[in-house]
Amino acid sequence: MTYRPSGLLLCSSFLSSLLATGHAAAAQTATTTTQVTATTTTGAGTGANTANTAKKPVRKGAETVQVIPRSTTHEAEQVIVTAHLDRARSELSPTTGASVYHFSRRALENIPGGDNAPLNQVLLQAPGVAQDSYGQIHVRGDHNEVQFRLDGVQLPEGLSVFGQALMTRFADNMSLTTGALPSQFGFLQAAVVDITTKNGTTNAGGNLSIYGGARDYFFPSLQYGFHKGKWDFFATADFVHDRVGIENTTSSFNAPHDLSNQYHFLGHARYTVDEETRISLIAGISNAEYQLPNNPGLTPDSWSQNYTPPAGATTSSDSLNEHQKQITDFAVLALQKEIGAFSLQDSVFTRYSSLRYSPDPTGDLLYLGNAQRAARSVFSTGTQHDVTWRAARDHTVRFGFQVFVERNVSSTTSTVFPQTNIGGTPPTYGPTPFNVYDSSGKTGMVYGVYAQDEWRPLRNLTINYGLRFDGVSEYTAEHQFSPRVNLVWKPWKNGTLHAGYSRYFTPPPFEIVSGASLTHLYGTSGAPNSLTNSKVRAERDHYFDAGFEQTILPGWHIAFDAYYKLAKNLIDEGQFGAPIILSGFNYRHGQVNGYEVSTSYDRGPLSLYGNFAWSRAIGKKITSAQFNFDQDELDYISSRWVHLDHDQRWTASAGAAYTFFHKTRAPLRLSATLVYGSGLRADDDADGIPNGLALTPYATVNFSAVQTIHNTFGAAWQGDTQLRLDVINLGDHTYMLRDGSGIGVTAPQYGLRRTILCGISQGF
Repeated sequence: MTYRPSGLLLCSSFLSSLLATGHAAAAQTATTTTQVTATTTTGAGTGANTANTAKKPVRKGAETVQVIPRSTTHEAEQVIVTAHLDRARSELSPTTGASVYHFSRRALENIPGGDNAPLNQVLLQAPGVAQDSYGQIHVRGDHNEVQFRLDGVQLPEGLSVFGQALMTRFADNMSLTTGALPSQFGFLQAAVVDITTKNGTTNAGGNLSIYGGARDYFFPSLQYGFHKGKWDFFATADFVHDRVGIENTTSSFNAPHDLSNQYHFLGHARYTVDEETRISLIAGISNAEYQLPNNPGLTPDSWSQNYTPPAGATTSSDSLNEHQKQITDFAVLALQKEIGAFSLQDSVFTRYSSLRYSPDPTGDLLYLGNAQRAARSVFSTGTQHDVTWRAARDHTVRFGFQVFVERNVSSTTSTVFPQTNIGGTPPTYGPTPFNVYDSSGKTGMVYGVYAQDEWRPLRNLTINYGLRFDGVSEYTAEHQFSPRVNLVWKPWKNGTLHAGYSRYFTPPPFEIVSGASLTHLYGTSGAPNSLTNSKVRAERDHYFDAGFEQTILPGWHIAFDAYYKLAKNLIDEGQFGAPIILSGFNYRHGQVNGYEVSTSYDRGPLSLYGNFAWSRAIGKKITSAQFNFDQDELDYISSRWVHLDHDQRWTASAGAAYTFFHKTRAPLRLSATLVYGSGLRADDDADGIPNGLALTPYATVNFSAVQTIHNTFGAAWQGDTQLRLDVINLGDHTYMLRDGSGIGVTAPQYGLRRTILCGISQGF
C-alpha cells in the first residue's frame, strides 16, 4: 500500500477548506506586522557613533525584535533589554564590504514548505548557490566551504553528508554572507550562514504541526517558548519519515530503497543577569537513518567470476540493502557583556558527529569487490571570543580568536576477494572472501586570531582593514598571515559601492581526511588504484570582490557583484567507494570567477525577488589523495585545466508571494519559487576529458498556498491555526543532478519528481 492516494485526498480536502475559510473570514479585521522579505545588502559597518544608542527595539540586518505590550512594566522592559543585547551581539560581527542576503521570518515563511523546507532548499533562493546531490550546496564555485553560525558562534564541521543537522525550523531569521569577508571570518570562507535562533521572546507560546503527503512523507513537529523574569526558554523537536531521503538514482517517480527516518531537537535557554550581561545555552541533536537507493542494471565485475553467493542472497543491483546512519550533537555556551566602550561575547562549544555505513554483504562484493562496514566519528570542542571597542567617533576596533580541538576516529571491516596473481594482468581472484580490519585516529587543532579597524574618514566612506593569523596542526601543519581590506562608499542617495580584497587560509576538513593505511588492501579486490597518497594541504587564496547596491523605489532594490579567486592547493571533495563519505583532495592551481545580479521588491502584501549568476571554477594538477584516481585522469589533469565537478555555469532563482485579505483575521498567502541550473559536470568519454561536459539544464517551480486564521478559538484558547498546501516540482520535470560520471562521482542522482504535501499547525 502506498500513501500517495491518501495524501492527495487529504491535501485536496485541506485546499478546499483553506479556500473556503479564506473567503468566509475576509471581512474580519486583525492587526499585522510587516517584515522584510529576502534581500541582498552590502554591509556598510556600524561605527562608534551608532553602537551605543538608546535601548529600544531595533532592526539590525535581518534581525527584528518586536516589542509586545505586556501586562506589567517588568515584562515589557525585559523585551527591550533583549533587543538591546541582540543588537550588540550582531555588531560584534559586521559584514562591511561583503554581500549579505537576508532571510527574514517572513521570507522563510513565504518559501513553499516554510519551516518544513530543508535548509539547503532555502539557501538555493540566494544568488550564486547551486544544488548538488546528498543535500550539498555550492556557493560561488566552491565545493563545501560554508560555515554555519548560531547566534554569531561558528560551529565546527561535522560528517553530515546528506540530510542536515540544522533545520529551517530552528531559525527566527538568517543571512548568507559571501564576497571578500572581513577578518573575523576564518576557516571556511565561501559563505557564512548565520542563524539567529528562535527564543522565548520572539517566539513565545507553542505550536504543534502535522505535515506530510506523497511518498510516505510524515513530519510532525512541536515548538514552545516563553520568557519569565530574567529567564528565556525555547525548544523545538521534529520527526521526519519519508521515502526521499537521498536523491533517486533513476528517473522513476519513486526511488528504489530510499526510506529515511530523522529526529531533530534544539533547545535554547538564556538568563539576563542585567541590562549589560546575558548568558545563553544552545543544544541540539540530529539522528538520521537512511536506506541507500539502488542503482539498477549493474553487471558484476571480474572478481566475482569464481564466487558462489550464499543461498538466498540478493545478487541483483536492483535489490541491494545498504544503510547509513548519521548522528550529530552540539552545544554552545556563551557569555555576552557590555563594559563601557567594549562589547564582547565569549563562547565555548562542542560537537560530536558520527557516520556508520552498513553494506549489502553479497551485493557490494559482486559489484564493488569490497563489502566494507565503515564507521567514522569526529569530536570537536573549542572556544570563540569576539570583542568590539568603540575607540573613537570614527574608529571601531574589533579583535578576537578561535580555537578548535578535534579528534577523528575511523574504522573499517572490509570483506574482499584475494588476488591470486599479484602483479599479473588481468588480475584474477580466489572464490573465498575474507575480512580485513583497519582503524586509525588522530587529534588535531585549528586556530585563528584577528584584529581590524572600521574607519570612517568621511561621512559616506567606510574602510575596514584588518589582519588574521590562522594555523592548522592535523594531518598537515601550516599557517598563514592574511591581510584584508574593504571599502564601502555611498556617493549618492540610496546607492552603495563596495570593493574588497581578502587573503584566505582554509584548513583541509579534518572529518573527510582519513589516516587509514593503503597497504592493508593490497593484493585484494578492494585494492586502491595506487599507493600514492600525498597529504591534503590547506588552501590559500587571493579573493577580489566588487559591486554595488541601489534602491530604485521604496521597497525595490537591485544589486550587482563580481568576484575572482586565485587559489593554491584548491580543496575539492568527492565520493570514492560504496560508503557515502566524502574525501578531500587538492588541485595545485585553481581559479574561480563570476558575477551575480539580484533584485527584490517588498511592499505591503506583495513580495518579489530574482537572482541570476554566472560562475566558472577550474583546477589543474591533483597533488594529494592520488590513490582515489585512475592514472589516466591524473595524467590528463597534471598539465591541463579541467572544470571542477561541481562547476555550474548558470544559476538562477526567483520567487513571488502575495497575501490576500492581509488586513483581516484570515489572510491567504500564495507563493511560488523557481530554481534554474545549467547543469553540473560529467565526463566527456568521447574525447577523454574529465568533467568535460555539462549536464542538461533544468528549471523547477514550487508552489504554496497557506491559510492562516488568527486566534481561531477566541479568548477560550489563544493561538493561530494554519492550513498549508505545498507542491514541489509543480511541472513534474525530470532532471538529472549527476549522471554517475565525473571526478569523485560514483552514481547517478535525479531531482525530486512532483510531490504534493499538506499540513495543519495550531498555536497555543
